[in-house]
Amino acid sequence: MNEALEHYSRDRSHLGEPLPGSHRGEAGGAVCGDRLSLSFQLEGGRLLGLRSGASGCATARAAIAAAAELLDGVALGDAARLSSPVIEAELGGLSPVGIHAAELAADAVHRALGAAALSGAPLLDPPAAAGAERVLVAMSGGVDSAVAAHRELERGAEVIAITLELWSDPANDGEQSCCSPQAVRLARSVAHELGIPHLTVDLRDRFRAGVVAPFLAGYEAGRTPNPCVRCNGQIRLEPMVEIAERLGAVGLATGHYASVRGDTDGPLLAPAADPAKDQGYMLAALPPELLGRLRFPLGDLTKPEVRRIAERAGIGVASRAESQDLCFLAGEGKTGFLARHGGLGERPGEIVDSRGRRLGRHSGHQNFTVGQRRGLRIGASEALYVLATDAASNRVVVGPVAELQGASVELDAVVLHRPAERVDAVRLRSHAPVVRCELDPPEGERVGEGAWRLALERPVRRPAPGQTAVLYADKAIVGHGVVA
Repeated sequence: MNEALEHYSRDRSHLGEPLPGSHRGEAGGAVCGDRLSLSFQLEGGRLLGLRSGASGCATARAAIAAAAELLDGVALGDAARLSSPVIEAELGGLSPVGIHAAELAADAVHRALGAAALSGAPLLDPPAAAGAERVLVAMSGGVDSAVAAHRELERGAEVIAITLELWSDPANDGEQSCCSPQAVRLARSVAHELGIPHLTVDLRDRFRAGVVAPFLAGYEAGRTPNPCVRCNGQIRLEPMVEIAERLGAVGLATGHYASVRGDTDGPLLAPAADPAKDQGYMLAALPPELLGRLRFPLGDLTKPEVRRIAERAGIGVASRAESQDLCFLAGEGKTGFLARHGGLGERPGEIVDSRGRRLGRHSGHQNFTVGQRRGLRIGASEALYVLATDAASNRVVVGPVAELQGASVELDAVVLHRPAERVDAVRLRSHAPVVRCELDPPEGERVGEGAWRLALERPVRRPAPGQTAVLYADKAIVGHGVVA
């Protein structure tokens, strides 16, 4: 054992229970046998009263003791720069097995910093220099958020990065998820590569209750919910904007392809320069009061331009592939997820046509969505598509594509930021073309599901119940609703 490692493995100067009012983080567990914790009080933006706890090997005890020593009295922004290589260097170098202990210590530190960020207390004063700006950047570990941070740095802003840990499941492929523990570590390493501090915030309980639970309930009821719209609008961005305020930042920047424009009634979400990447649909549920605190540094760029910027800047994730699935489905898929988390396992039922004639069998209505063609396993003279799923009878109704077409759509849960008569277009799927339309509000005493009606300029393939309809006026997003 080298001298530094031996010193810290015996160090008891910060060992003990958290002091009153401390913020605490933990890492490790049953898999590796090491369990580390770190706590601190935050006073005047500095970490004081540090206490560490450890169970496990000598290297793990040394790693958390070294982290506590390094952070004692340090400003929060500097503490958020602490990485596992810094801890490893403080310990005089570690074996490949020992590096894991440094990573656990860094995780515990950053979870404690995240607990402080969620505490509601002021974190940092605004920059003292005249004209200086501090910006919080949401980082996922991908190229888009990295370039967003890079562009903010280029324009002279003081940048702090933040990543939300939203989901942790051993059945997932954490490398392909944007919100897993693996993604958090990657985002932290990218932030530190850019020379900026990084905060990790654990919102797993909030995500499960606000996104995953409605997703499961929707499929159980025969709907096809859109969890990304709900997540962006109600779970992810609002807490980060609140943290930005407590950090003395002017706002939150993200790597989304979108823009903001205002009229006399305030800010609205507008399209990005790259129509192929525009993410306004997924951001449509954002309340307008948040838009004034958001920045979209990539709104004027195309994806190839973003990758070129990353390559020129030497950003390590310049060529990293994009995640293609919902973050909590990565590596598992919808069918397995619904069975494990929602109890929606195999439940054989009938496939019928629109007249009720039996055409085949299926394994459960929850595995099908309106418009789906694959997986029906029915021999027919023409291609058949899912027209409806009936949760009560566990039936799947199919028919030719012509029966999917319609020139009107009923909505519920409509939210409008401008008068209904100003709505002139709608997007019914995330990558579907915008269609001209008129929005008719409920008539008389009519309430409940389907109370609002979209009259479309032309027939389109009907969207699945539960999907989001994004409403536009003069190309800006002015509201949204749920397909009934």
